[in-house]
Amino acid sequence: MTAWMSPVDTALTEAAGTALARALDGRPLVSAERFCSSIRTLYAGPGPLPAARPVLAIGCYPGWEPAAPSTVLAAENRTGRRGPAERHSWMEAVGADAVRQLAELHRPPVIAAWYATGRLRRWAGPGGTVAAIDGRLRAVIEDKAAFDALLQETGVPQRMRIPCVRVDGALPALAELRRQVGSERLVVQAGADSGGRGTVFVDSEEDLRRAAAMSGPYKVAAFVTGWSSNTTILSVPDTSGGVAVYVDRPSHKAIGVTAAGIGPGKSAGNDWSRPWPERAAAELVDAAVRIGRHLWTEHRMAGLFGLDALLTEDGRVMFNEINCRNQGTTEVSAVNQQLRGLPPFLAAHLTVLLSGRPDWLPEADVFNHATIRAAVRPGPGPYYLKLRHRGTGPIRASGLRGPGVYRVEDGRLAWVRPGAHPACANADLGEVLLANLPAEHVVCLPGAELGTAEALTTGPGTPFAAPHQLSPFGDAVLDALAAHLTPAPTLSEVTPS
Repeated sequence: MTAWMSPVDTALTEAAGTALARALDGRPLVSAERFCSSIRTLYAGPGPLPAARPVLAIGCYPGWEPAAPSTVLAAENRTGRRGPAERHSWMEAVGADAVRQLAELHRPPVIAAWYATGRLRRWAGPGGTVAAIDGRLRAVIEDKAAFDALLQETGVPQRMRIPCVRVDGALPALAELRRQVGSERLVVQAGADSGGRGTVFVDSEEDLRRAAAMSGPYKVAAFVTGWSSNTTILSVPDTSGGVAVYVDRPSHKAIGVTAAGIGPGKSAGNDWSRPWPERAAAELVDAAVRIGRHLWTEHRMAGLFGLDALLTEDGRVMFNEINCRNQGTTEVSAVNQQLRGLPPFLAAHLTVLLSGRPDWLPEADVFNHATIRAAVRPGPGPYYLKLRHRGTGPIRASGLRGPGVYRVEDGRLAWVRPGAHPACANADLGEVLLANLPAEHVVCLPGAELGTAEALTTGPGTPFAAPHQLSPFGDAVLDALAAHLTPAPTLSEVTPS
């Protein structure tokens, strides 16, 4: 771990582990997410929580020691392939064996996932539990067309809301929409999808036709320039019928970085080392608390959720989306809590969803005031950069030692040490943790996820220079990784391992 990491309070760690173990009540914890290494920040970092290490991980990518439980059921181990289709179909690929292995556990499992679905409930079986936000509730809260109404209901000021209109029928003409929202460039959103899906940037009639192909209702908003951002929030019911809302430090999120193979509207990663203006940070925290209390009052929603926002060029914060579930940021944003000597929010999230009490948490107001102080200071903070196969043909990753800490040397990646936690790498010294890399035999198709680059930095080691641009260090990491990608056989020549 880097010298920046404060020791996580031993008493708090023990209390968090005890609370989670009590909530599990001897039931086996199972993770069911795309990455079998999920939850690793809880058990492979400072102040590890043994109760949080799943006994079984079910997913697409297999993980690595020490970032995976001893038993892993990963679709990639069967197909020997990575690609866009594989990352969306892994549940079908392992479904039958997942049901069998779960049924063989000594007790009905607790399955940790992004959100609860009928499939996961069937996997859990009689007596089993899915520790996740209910998928139907998630769809209601995340409905992009309803987001501005949610902000109005919670009393978020107009200055923090992006000008927009809701369209329940067919989308009007482009000129009319521009007139209604007062912007030449538009952002059309629909549904409750993730990863940038359900969002279309509209500059032309052709873009509007693509947006109209989505199922409505639609939110049509003005395009606002600035940094995108993500904030992780935790709601914890109190003993008097209310809820305590904890707000993490907001990030700077790079969007649509073409050099990284990331399309428009999609995130290239997040950086929590950059400071925020104090007023914007304070207003973000206040609005997040309002929204968390509203979700509890109206929906009895507790646990983790996220807010996406824009930090404008003149230093204002404006909200654009809510994510009622674990997110792609959940793993690395947990380091923010560890930097403050606390166990990650995720431990409390699981405890709350199992009707337990995370009584180790500090007072929410005290925590949130400290969040504002942390947000306005430069680093140290964690980041992650998504790694994608940017080429047009199948490749394999060659000449690497799997996930771990590397340094760029002479245009290639040089192994430094094993690692499974972002704080294992000091980006200011040129180090980076490459997480979830494919094994050398795995064939990666165009657009495949190759993993993430993660580290701590005080600023010089950030992978992003601007809202849509890599830094020289980010460029160097991606170019060095590309030097290890060698052509692979076509799909017809691949024999699954």
